[in-house]
Amino acid sequence: MGFTIEAARLHMVELIEAQVRQEGINATVVPGVELMHSTRPMKRTPVVYEPAISVLVQGRKRCYLADRVFTYDQSNYLVTSVPMPFEAETEASPELPLYGVRVKVELSCLAELLLEMDDHLPEGPQTPCGIYATPLDHALSSAVVRLLDCLASPVDARILGPQIVREIVYRVLCGEQGAALRALATRQSHCGRIGKVLRHVHANYSSPLDVESMADEASMSLSAFHHHFKAVTSCSPLQYLKTIRLHQARLLMVHEGMGASTAAQRVGYESPSQFSREFKRLFGANPSTEAARVRAAL
Repeated sequence: MGFTIEAARLHMVELIEAQVRQEGINATVVPGVELMHSTRPMKRTPVVYEPAISVLVQGRKRCYLADRVFTYDQSNYLVTSVPMPFEAETEASPELPLYGVRVKVELSCLAELLLEMDDHLPEGPQTPCGIYATPLDHALSSAVVRLLDCLASPVDARILGPQIVREIVYRVLCGEQGAALRALATRQSHCGRIGKVLRHVHANYSSPLDVESMADEASMSLSAFHHHFKAVTSCSPLQYLKTIRLHQARLLMVHEGMGASTAAQRVGYESPSQFSREFKRLFGANPSTEAARVRAAL
């Protein structure tokens, strides 16, 4: 197209602005592709990101994980290689809305690409952190422009969209953050084993889970499992499980109208009082107040 990165960014702003229908996350006709839109700043709050490549073309987000801060904006994109709970804040306003695109990362796509790629890419660490921010380059920016362009036509989106998504994942695999995605797709790598456990936790968070069973799922000793789990997620296995349960409970209260005790039981808590204490510690408000706040924001 001959776009500079800034010209491409302005074009992407126009394309997203024409297609978003609501505040927050907007699904598209291309599976796994979502558009982000916000006209309001968001203070630092707990969130969970699925494995994805997130590109902002306007606005800024900061992600806080333990003592590390990851900023992504019009110059830097974000990759989460595993389901990651952390805290995030958003810079946006009615005059300068946040616009972005998120491409979910599917293991099947990763595995297929790695089989086809030449085996000359650097290995990188076996247990990289599950979240990184990296400068946006021209090749990735150009692919995102083409993805947004094709969304304007249902036929283009259906035929071209999945191929451009594949290209975007390929561009990230070849870049600085490729090691994290490659490790995730390599079953015998430490990151791949931890990723398998995290997917198991997300599918079975309401069931009784303990660290021993998680370590068995990863085929690791307890000490090795704790070490590699914290390297990827920056938290302990039980902290991770608790956070996922609390986020899922909040979703149940917001979207299905459940009361706190019912939601607590549904996600695996036996004690409603313990649930309320831990919920308030994470979200800064009791369950009913937080659910009402999120419903009002939506």
